[in-house]
Amino acid sequence: MQRSIPKTSAVLSALLRADFITQWRNRRSFRLVLLVPVIILISWKGLVAKMGGEFVLAACITIGLTSIGLMGYSNSIARDRDRGIFQRLRVGPVSSWAIMISRIVVQIAMIFIMTLLIFVVGYTVDHIALSPLGYLFGMLISLVGGALYLSLGQVIVGPIKNPETVNTTTRLVYFVFIMVGMFGEFGILGDVVKDLVIWSPYGVVKAILAGSLQPASWNMHTSLSLLATLGYTVVFAILGIKWFRWSNK
Repeated sequence: MQRSIPKTSAVLSALLRADFITQWRNRRSFRLVLLVPVIILISWKGLVAKMGGEFVLAACITIGLTSIGLMGYSNSIARDRDRGIFQRLRVGPVSSWAIMISRIVVQIAMIFIMTLLIFVVGYTVDHIALSPLGYLFGMLISLVGGALYLSLGQVIVGPIKNPETVNTTTRLVYFVFIMVGMFGEFGILGDVVKDLVIWSPYGVVKAILAGSLQPASWNMHTSLSLLATLGYTVVFAILGIKWFRWSNK
């Protein structure tokens, strides 16, 4: 009796279709993830003339990336693991990397949609216009920054098995990143905190986004921030993969 083993491409295609359908059914949570950066973008309209449109867009995209990586990705992984979905998938002819690749592709699509929405709202509401290269480069760099926050979400969900604990932890980290990041970069919390924020995941992602939206302003600090972003991503990804458990038992 011969077994018919499906091709890897067919398996990955089925996983992607199922994950996108699941994401569509949970679109209410996706709307909430998009709502925060859009509200901040609209409320910061007065800062455009003072700080520049690129600064405002970079801050809002950074907040959106943080929401997707921490609030969206890690919580969905924790929820599916608690329901035993990963265990059932691994029983079939599905490789572990295909399962995770499918999830990551869905998050990349969310990052693309979020960044595009920020660009559209920024142009129509705040009248922030970028060059074509700025839009293209900004979209690419948003994916780079998104990879950092997805890997950070993987670090959180890896060792923590309880989905409620994952949810609480991600909300705490999200709050610290956003509040300390926004106030710290203005020096409100002191020079020491300001320096820490500049080289934190929040600070380096925001720096490369601001530089990408205005390519002519890219400088040595932006390049170092890009290297720091890649470094954070590699370290978080290694730890997240090492600590991850497919079952909550």
